[in-house]
Amino acid sequence: MLKSLLSVRNWQQLGKFCAVGAVGYLLNLVVYDALLHEKLHYLVAATCSFLVAVTSNYTWNRIWTFREHRGHLGIQGLRFFVVSLAALGANLVVLHVLIADGGLGKLVSQAIAIVVVMPLNFVGNKLWSFRRATP
Repeated sequence: MLKSLLSVRNWQQLGKFCAVGAVGYLLNLVVYDALLHEKLHYLVAATCSFLVAVTSNYTWNRIWTFREHRGHLGIQGLRFFVVSLAALGANLVVLHVLIADGGLGKLVSQAIAIVVVMPLNFVGNKLWSFRRATP
């Protein structure tokens, strides 16, 4: 575990993952806000904005962040989607709690919820979606 924490490559991947995530984060919030203005329920809007962001994130993580771990497009894509669905589930729970119980605004709550679930997303994708193929 300590070796993983000291690995420069892991920190570089985390940095790239965060950069890709930042783009996805902005996409998510822009789409979410636009859908809220169209009067969609906040949980439906969050799900739709998630789909836009996850498509962007998968593409850039495959091409850039984990490029040396490219495996089968479909298998990695399915794994990425499963991890992302788990992150979406966590996101929706946090979002609902912040809005319903915390009294925060919808956009602020979504911004916080995305940040809260980011570590789950990184670990799941690093260890499963884009894990190094064993010979």
